[in-house]
Amino acid sequence: MNYTYILKCGDGSLYTGWTNDLERRIKCHNAGKGAKYTKSRLPVELAYYESFGTKREAMQREWEIKRLSRKDKLKLFK
Repeated sequence: MNYTYILKCGDGSLYTGWTNDLERRIKCHNAGKGAKYTKSRLPVELAYYESFGTKREAMQREWEIKRLSRKDKLKLFK
């Protein structure tokens, strides 16, 4: 399974990414070994995710979400 996810960072900002192991990836982010963006914004918590059958679908959805405004991203999980 592949996932597109949104994290809420410690500073209130949002981070969007994709992975094939959601639990491991969140642990990695919180250990400071995830994306450069999240390293200085710990801790992070999972706010939203979607599941996909292929990596391509997850990456495509990540791109779509990254193009949304913050307001529209918040609507996904509020």
